Amino acid sequence: MCASVRHKPPETAEIGIFGGTGNYDPSYLQDAKQFKVYTPYGSPSDLVTVGWVKDRKVAFLPRHGRNHTIPPYKVNYRANVWAFKTLGVTRIISPAAVGSLQPEFIKPYEFVVVDQFFDRTSHRRSMSFYEGGLVGHVPFSDPVCPELRRILLDSGRKVLPNVKIHPTPEEEAENKSFTYVTIEGPRFSTRAESLFYKSQGFSVVGMTAISEAYLAREAEICFLSIALITDTDVYGLMPVTAERVAKSMRENVANFNKLIYETIPVIPKERKCGCGTVLDVSLY
Repeated sequence: MCASVRHKPPETAEIGIFGGTGNYDPSYLQDAKQFKVYTPYGSPSDLVTVGWVKDRKVAFLPRHGRNHTIPPYKVNYRANVWAFKTLGVTRIISPAAVGSLQPEFIKPYEFVVVDQFFDRTSHRRSMSFYEGGLVGHVPFSDPVCPELRRILLDSGRKVLPNVKIHPTPEEEAENKSFTYVTIEGPRFSTRAESLFYKSQGFSVVGMTAISEAYLAREAEICFLSIALITDTDVYGLMPVTAERVAKSMRENVANFNKLIYETIPVIPKERKCGCGTVLDVSLY
């Protein structure tokens, strides 16, 4: 993708997309421009790319850098989320490469639109914008935007009929929940850890989502995580490796990009959820 580079953000965007493992080039953006965004929390992971998806302005930022040089525990999550906030982004869609903890029914190349997170990071990463002065206690019992999740599920079933997207209609009828366990990284889980997560009924394991989800909530930005299944964690015949994850992600990213291109235009411009007013009851 060819894009000019600017140092001052020349425009705004409605929707932000974080690029994850294997997802560094938003080829679906038209008339794209790249520029550096400065934040009170330091530099974001890379230049921000802003362009059009049909009639909607979208920003893209690869969380690990365009050459995947930043490990998950060193990503400047605050700067990344704040960069989107600076541009006026009100909704973030965050894809992530993950392993399945329930390989009997969640398999590689499927998608999971999670509704819950379980935090197993060791907090070397900054998890709040409120670390001095004001104190914020932000509601987080339901960590993803229900409105955005509904839109993406409905769109995904139409756009990707050959990709199984959880929850399926049958799983929704059973009120089945899907939980993303966020580990610190960069190492993968031990077998004992993975078996424990599985025993708790958790769905997928990855290294990034919890930090982005909570910071987006503090920034009053709607957040949605889409887990792209690359492997079966410790349950496969072969151990999970970075090489295997990268190979699986190539197909996952192609499907994700198609989903994003067709879904963004149907997202209402006006929000009807409560994500944009959480600070009204959260600051001391």
